[in-house]
Amino acid sequence: MTLISLTAILRVLSDIILAVDRGDVAALVLLDLSAAFDKVDHDILLQRLRVTFGMSDVAHRWIRSYLSGRTQHVRRGHEKSTLTRLMCGVPQGSVLGPILFVLYTVDLISLIESHGLSAHLYTDDTQVYGSCRPADVVSFSTRLSRCVDETSGWMKSNRLQSNPDKAEVLWCATSRRQNQLQDTALLIDGLQSTQ
Repeated sequence: MTLISLTAILRVLSDIILAVDRGDVAALVLLDLSAAFDKVDHDILLQRLRVTFGMSDVAHRWIRSYLSGRTQHVRRGHEKSTLTRLMCGVPQGSVLGPILFVLYTVDLISLIESHGLSAHLYTDDTQVYGSCRPADVVSFSTRLSRCVDETSGWMKSNRLQSNPDKAEVLWCATSRRQNQLQDTALLIDGLQSTQ
């Protein structure tokens, strides 16, 4: 675990603990992406780099050349499959691959924040969290559900695939407030999340 990831996790934990200490109810939704690095669409990424980040000219052409013409094969023992041209994906073992993935998914943060919630994205894990007064748990749960639905929709429209089987929801409250927590699971891609 890197220092950056540890710092981000501590930030999420600190926000949740502070909310619970205030007497609020907090929720953390853990979303998982399937083969996320392999599904980054090159055309969408290049457009996002141009529109969102203003990348153009030499830098944009350099990234385009880095992504284009990539091939892969599968090796088992001494046998090797034929080369296949890649139309999507960023290399995971490189320095640039994770950076390109973060740039590809950066719009998710503003989408989540538009619901009044906080986001923590680290590689292929997306965490959505927030808190509310105990009296507002039902409306907060509805807002959280709507945000998760829109996040899932964004992922689909950007050719990423969420893995609802691995999604989890964690409700946090003091022992005195636990009776005010939601007892129904959030729906994520039509499946009930684990609580």
